[in-house]
Amino acid sequence: MKDRVFLGGGGPEYGKAQGLALKYANRHGLIAGATGTGKTVTLQILAEGFSAAGVPVFLSDVKGDLSGLARPGSPDHKLHDAFTARAATIGFADYSYGACPVTFWDLYGEQGHPVRTTVAEMGPLLLARLLGLSEAQEGIINIAFRLSDEEGLPLLDLKDLQSLLVWIGENRGELSLRYGNISTASIGAIQRRLLVLENQGGTRLFGEPALDLADLMRLDGQGRGVVNILAADTLMAAPELYATFLLWLLSELFEELPEVGDPDKPKLVFFFDEAHLLFDDAPKALIDKVEQVARLIRSKGVGVYFVTQSPADIPEDILGQLGNRVQHALRAFTARDRKNLRMAAETYRENPRFSTEAAIREVGVGEAVTSMLQDKGVPGVVERTLIRPPGSQLGPITRDERQAVLDASPMAGRYDTALDRASAHEMLAERARAAAEAAERAEREAEAAPAPETREYNAARRYSGARVGRSSARPVRPRDTLTSAMTEAVIKELKGTTGRRIVRGILGGLFKGR
Repeated sequence: MKDRVFLGGGGPEYGKAQGLALKYANRHGLIAGATGTGKTVTLQILAEGFSAAGVPVFLSDVKGDLSGLARPGSPDHKLHDAFTARAATIGFADYSYGACPVTFWDLYGEQGHPVRTTVAEMGPLLLARLLGLSEAQEGIINIAFRLSDEEGLPLLDLKDLQSLLVWIGENRGELSLRYGNISTASIGAIQRRLLVLENQGGTRLFGEPALDLADLMRLDGQGRGVVNILAADTLMAAPELYATFLLWLLSELFEELPEVGDPDKPKLVFFFDEAHLLFDDAPKALIDKVEQVARLIRSKGVGVYFVTQSPADIPEDILGQLGNRVQHALRAFTARDRKNLRMAAETYRENPRFSTEAAIREVGVGEAVTSMLQDKGVPGVVERTLIRPPGSQLGPITRDERQAVLDASPMAGRYDTALDRASAHEMLAERARAAAEAAERAEREAEAAPAPETREYNAARRYSGARVGRSSARPVRPRDTLTSAMTEAVIKELKGTTGRRIVRGILGGLFKGR
């Protein structure tokens, strides 16, 4: 099966050997099943197969088990005999132990190389989703991004956004005339959400150097695809951050990669584990964008595979685009479970040899109901399949083993040190200092200057019977406080915008904007 990723086969009661055709691997897929039925091992053997075929892989390691991809399996493992017996049963003559080339990543920079993006690249739509903002609050975020683009105030990290929101609040009166109502309550709510995000470790996600997508699409010296593993066991404590980051990464791939049509094999395969987190309570606008990206990104040579407990977790319009499917057991204890089981069975092309619904309910651990795209992209008949054993280590590696992989990685040192160049926070602070100095200078000049003695002024003094002379009253100060000076300066700049507006992509991130 040189042109396929071998999945498994079976004995007399099972169907023929099953493999995922590389030429249709960018048509996306689904790995579903209840907890403990073997989804993680299926993901592991697919990653092994894609890597061996020269296809880079990106996946998230929710439980820590997938780090075993970096080490070969061992004959001393307690399941060695079961693995070799399974390989003989399904006709896997080439079965052997071996590791994959692996790069570890971590948003927190603890179990892998740091992963960062900028606030500008995240875009207003995904940021609003991450913060759980209302429609009015999302509108203010869009105003902030608009001002950032027009005024050349780069939004790189969270303090840039926080500073820009403070400035918008101070000048909401003038800005509301141009952009609509801006309330301090909404700005305050956004700032509180940003504080929560900081407490969840979100400050480590935003900044520079930003991730270069080319670093996710590498081959090793033997032509094998590098398996990029995102450490997500700690990240899962902040599910919104996890889901938004993966969706941002998917949108960046869509925006930056060129069209390739229908390649012989994908340029990258992207596994979205715990996919239900992406769609739980997501607004329809966001789901529509995800559907659009899923529909179009295959032409960029990227295959997206959703991993979740039930197909019901995936919106129907997106589920219909997932041509390659591995369905592990679903348990039907409640009426809702039985409905989901029936719906899952109805999405497969029927096999006259058995009931699909009964098979999904009865398959054991390490077994699955599978359907892969065949010639001309036609869904194959559903088959019961014994999933092949993994060649890499089953279970997590040790901390020392992980550190050895990190030290030997080509990415070592590239993203470790964060950069903090001048951006919106520093620029607004400089504007404030300049405005304060200008206000103080104007005040000193006003105090030192003599009072005006115009013809009208002298006439008024004569009419009142007073002697014309220098007034003893202190001149009225000009309206040059810090806030008013900044307001007048910036509003003047807004009327004559010099910077070009940055084009934003399908999910609101920068389009080739690094």
